Amino acid sequence: MTYATLPDIVLEPIVRNALMEDLGTYGDVTTRAVIPPATTYDAAINAREPGIVSGMQIARIAFGLVDPSLEIEPLVEDGDTIAPGDTLMRIRGKAASILSGERVALNFAGRLSGISTMTESFVAKTEGTKTRITCTRKTTPGLRVVEKLAVLHGGGFNHRYSLSDAILIKDNHIAAAGGVRAVLEASKAVASHMMTVEIEVDTLDQLAEVLDVGGASAVLLDNMDTPTLVEAVKMTGGRLPLEASGDMKLERIAEVAATGVDYISSGALTHSARTLDLGLDF
Repeated sequence: MTYATLPDIVLEPIVRNALMEDLGTYGDVTTRAVIPPATTYDAAINAREPGIVSGMQIARIAFGLVDPSLEIEPLVEDGDTIAPGDTLMRIRGKAASILSGERVALNFAGRLSGISTMTESFVAKTEGTKTRITCTRKTTPGLRVVEKLAVLHGGGFNHRYSLSDAILIKDNHIAAAGGVRAVLEASKAVASHMMTVEIEVDTLDQLAEVLDVGGASAVLLDNMDTPTLVEAVKMTGGRLPLEASGDMKLERIAEVAATGVDYISSGALTHSARTLDLGLDF
């Protein structure tokens, strides 16, 4: 499957900050000390384990920012399935430039490929159902855009990017504002026709109140066991999209998807994914 990419200009500041962090105040002193400036080389990013690749666009940007004269040849697209031994990208040009960009390129590509690979394993558990897998805002500070992009590469969907995207009423909002009715009526009074309103409930009684009051665009069912989710789907009768959330581990996804919920959100996709093993070889 081919996935849309973000414009380079959106990603460049993130990659540039990472390069500045890695290069420090005086650049790559090791490379400058031991590699003659005129030395050129061919290098390749290779997969050392199977997965779903993400971060190739970012790796290309990283090498290009270090040295625009490098020849960069991506051999796979973000979202592709890869196997051990696959060559993902070739980089040709000054050896010093390749070495200076190596760690940032691999850090991004390995981290994001881990997220896309984990997402794909969650998505596979929903086969045959209508349920979509979504991420959350439990992302690495400063890296939300690229981590959520990796979720898309794994076949998942994105929840809101920031607090300003939608009204999402959580349990603490309900407690502080005085109850389900209070928060929904307050939201109805201020939300524009372009702003969706999702509300979190953790009991069927709260769900019944949401359905009675109205004003919600979707309901987040928090930390409910499977029989309760089945009952929630039955109560709602398709009137509102339902999102199951809370401790959504891989081994439970198929069971939850079978209840008929529309979405399963999991923070684990971005906060607990293992980095995929990729390497740069000269």
